[in-house]
Amino acid sequence: MLERNTHFKAWELALLCALCLTLCAAVWAQEQTERISSSLIRLHVLAVDDSDEEQALKLRVRDAVLDFLAPRLEGIGSRDEAKEILSHSLPELQSAAAAAAEGRAVTVTLTRELYPTRGYGSFALPAGAYDSLRVILGKGEGHNWWCVVFPPICLSLESTEELERAVGEESFQILTSDGTALRFRLLELWGELTGKA
Repeated sequence: MLERNTHFKAWELALLCALCLTLCAAVWAQEQTERISSSLIRLHVLAVDDSDEEQALKLRVRDAVLDFLAPRLEGIGSRDEAKEILSHSLPELQSAAAAAAEGRAVTVTLTRELYPTRGYGSFALPAGAYDSLRVILGKGEGHNWWCVVFPPICLSLESTEELERAVGEESFQILTSDGTALRFRLLELWGELTGKA
């Protein structure tokens, strides 16, 4: 009868430890991503196409939407409250966007949408599903524009106090640390490989 060797070799132990650490880090990162995404509402504006004229129009529509939202979201303290305001304001948002769209068809929805990892100057947001105010011009086949509508930091991306209040100090430190965008992108790629993106 053959004796079974039940002792692990050093490289097997190292590999097992590395696998355990990777899995723990992935679980922790997923929890952080979910906490962050549940604190924010994103804005996604899609242009008709990539022509210079349509890209400029996209930005004018964005500005009209943000001008409409600024007084309504000022002083709002929670994502749920902001989401309720957005939900009730969809007809007015549609009108504001259409007025700036120069005759293009406009669709405005509040939905859940998948976003890739995205850097915004002094911070980065991880890939994931976010509540999203989506403004589509025409068929929306052009380059898009993303930002965060709650907390309202779309036009003042360097002003991160609102972001810190919305996501909390621990998540804020993660979002603003050096190399965050790269780490989020690696996590996004890992999710795509494992089918969890």
